[in-house]
Amino acid sequence: MKRVALIGATGSIGRQAIEIIDSHPGLELAAAASGSTSIDGLAPLTQVGGDLTELLDRAEPDVVLNAVVGFAGLPVTLWALERGVDLALANKESLVAAGDLALAARDRGGGRLLPVDSEHSAAFQCIEGRAPDSVDSLVLTASGGPFRGRTRDELEDVTSDEALAHPTWSMGPKITIDSATLANKGLELIEAHFLFGLPYERIEVVVHPTSLVHALVRFRDGAALAHLGYPDMRVPISFALTYPERAATPVPMLDLADGLTLEFHAPDLETFPMLALARRSGVEGGTYPCAYNAANEIAVAAFLAGRLPFLGIADAVEETLAAVDGAPARDLDDLVEADAEARRLTERKAATI
Repeated sequence: MKRVALIGATGSIGRQAIEIIDSHPGLELAAAASGSTSIDGLAPLTQVGGDLTELLDRAEPDVVLNAVVGFAGLPVTLWALERGVDLALANKESLVAAGDLALAARDRGGGRLLPVDSEHSAAFQCIEGRAPDSVDSLVLTASGGPFRGRTRDELEDVTSDEALAHPTWSMGPKITIDSATLANKGLELIEAHFLFGLPYERIEVVVHPTSLVHALVRFRDGAALAHLGYPDMRVPISFALTYPERAATPVPMLDLADGLTLEFHAPDLETFPMLALARRSGVEGGTYPCAYNAANEIAVAAFLAGRLPFLGIADAVEETLAAVDGAPARDLDDLVEADAEARRLTERKAATI
């Protein structure tokens, strides 16, 4: 029996994780936490808000599913990695912001880091068990979001309701807006760099509207392996929670005779500059990825609150990145300070755009 601590129980990932846990006799929900919604009775140990690591200390889980949205998930990530507890990571922002610190914690703790993002889970499955030097490059796929094919002029006055209408995935509001701006793919680009140890020039992003191919890995002999399946987060959630077993899920099998379309396009970086900004932040290193993530969180919140236009998200993030120094973080305190400074700058810029 695996004891699971579910941190972020009321979000989209959390709700689907509960479905997976309830249907699997080898999984037990030992503890659950949410940011603000009451979850009394959901698990033997529950917590709303507060210090999430205190709950983890009491729960003594075998695996932690970190489904918190944003930088707030970082303490959970570090807690699991430092202690050698398996971490099923859906909180990409903590690895983006604290990649070097997180990997150092994993090296000390010796636990497994199992990605839950569909793209990274797919890449993990394609790469697993293969010699690192056999991998040539990684391709992450993006649906293109609800605004694929539009020009900047056509995005001047889009509303939050339009941006939240994702064509293929059902996700929470923040990640759905990130998909519309391609910031989500930018965060995944940085996350992939840390997860798989690949330099940025060997990680490619392509637009794949039907979201059937989740990732593709090219190998040095010219072969390429792709992970395919219907867009359903229960697959990577189940893979991470039951690893190394591959448990059954209620997700239907891919029907190859059903007229599936596999088309791929280069992303439009002029209309959707958040992807290019993420790549630049990753290449520059230091705390630039942390600043990118923090600025994006604030800008997305401002857009959803009606205080910032859609195109203003990228403008605010770019201005913030130009204003921070990006110095490497020596420890968690440095990282928290860099995150806070980027948030302050973006709040100020969002008020003027």
